[in-house]
Amino acid sequence: MLACLAGRDARAIRMGKPPTTLRDIAKSLGTSIGTVHRALHDNPGVSPETRAKVLEAAKSLGYRPNLAARYLSSKKILRISVNTLQGTTSFWDQVRAGIREEAASILLEDVEVEFRTSPGLGEGEEDALEAAIDEKVDGIIIFPSRPETLRPSIRRASRADIPVVCVATDAPNSGRLGIVAVDTQASGSIAADLMGRFLGARQGEIAITVFDMAITEHAEKYSAFESTLRSCYPNLHLLKPIEDHDVEKEAYGKCRKLFDEHPKLAGLYVTTEASIPVLRAACDAKVLEGLTIITTDLFPDLVPHIRSGAVAATIYQRPRAQGQMALRMLYEFLAEGSRRSHQIALLPHLVMRGNLDFFLRRQSEESSPEAVRETERELSEDLV
Repeated sequence: MLACLAGRDARAIRMGKPPTTLRDIAKSLGTSIGTVHRALHDNPGVSPETRAKVLEAAKSLGYRPNLAARYLSSKKILRISVNTLQGTTSFWDQVRAGIREEAASILLEDVEVEFRTSPGLGEGEEDALEAAIDEKVDGIIIFPSRPETLRPSIRRASRADIPVVCVATDAPNSGRLGIVAVDTQASGSIAADLMGRFLGARQGEIAITVFDMAITEHAEKYSAFESTLRSCYPNLHLLKPIEDHDVEKEAYGKCRKLFDEHPKLAGLYVTTEASIPVLRAACDAKVLEGLTIITTDLFPDLVPHIRSGAVAATIYQRPRAQGQMALRMLYEFLAEGSRRSHQIALLPHLVMRGNLDFFLRRQSEESSPEAVRETERELSEDLV
C-alpha cells in the first residue's frame, strides 16, 4: 500500500477541464504569479516584452478574466482571516508559516493575512469567527475543532459571500468552500500495517488515542486502523479508543490508567499532538521498553524519542503544505473564480529513524530566512 500511495496526493476528482488560472500561466512561462497578475492588469513594474509574453500565453491557454477577477482588481487589499489553534507542538506554527509563504508567493502587496489564534480547544473559536465575519473580511481559513458549534457561523459567512476553507479537520454540511487535510484513512491504514509488521507474529493488545470520535477525521482514522489490523493482523486485538482531546494532562492521565490496566500492551498509535505526555506516562509506568509506539507529526520534542527507538515511526501530516494549499484555494476562488480542488487530501509522509535527518533538513531549509527571501524575491521578478 505504501508503494501505491507514495507518488501522488489524493485529490477530489472533478469532471471536465478546470478553467485556466494565473498559476497555470505563470507555470507555462516559468515566472511568478505576481508578474502574471501585474501584466494582465497593466500594473507598473512589468516590461513591454514580458507583458506581451504573458498576454500571448493567456490567450493560447484560454484564460478568461471573470467577474471575480475584475472585482478583485478594483480592491486595494484582499483580507484573509486565519483562525487556528495555539497548539502544544509546532504543528500550527507550520500551518501558519505555510499560509504566510503562499501569501508572499501570490501577491504580497495585495494580500493581508490576519491571524486569530485560540489558546486552547473551544476557547474563543466562535467569537473569533464571528468577529471576522463582522469585519467583512474577504475569506476565512479555519480549524473547526468543534464543527457542530461553529457550523451556524460558517453558514452565516457563506450567506455573506465570505468563503471559508477548513484546514486539518472538516465542518461538513456547513456551506464551507473546501477542506485541506491529510488523508486520514491512508494515515490509519499505514499506521496499522506498520504496527503489524513491527510486531510480526506476536499476539497482543493494541491501543489508539484520538482527539474525539465525534469528529469525522478521527473516526475515519480509527476505522482505517481497525480495519487494516482486523484484515491483515488478526493476532492483534484493538482496544476501545482513548479520547484525549489533545490535552496533555488528559492524555497523560488516561494513558497512565491504560498502562496500569494493560501492563503487557503490545503497541500504541497516538493520532494527536499529545504524544509527549503519552511517552511520559509509559516511562512512569515502566512499560516504554516493551511498547511499539507510532505517533503523529514531527516536532523538536519528539526527535530524541525517534532517534532512541522509543518511537518506531511517526505519521507526518505536512502542516506547511496544508497551510499553503488552504490559502491557494481561497485565492483562486476569490481572484479567478476557480472552484477546483474543493477537497484536498494530502498523503501523509512516514518518518522513521532512517530518514529522520532528511525531514529535519528539509524543515530547516523551508523555514530559513534565505528561503523566505527567495519566495518574496519572486514577486518582483520579470521574465528575462
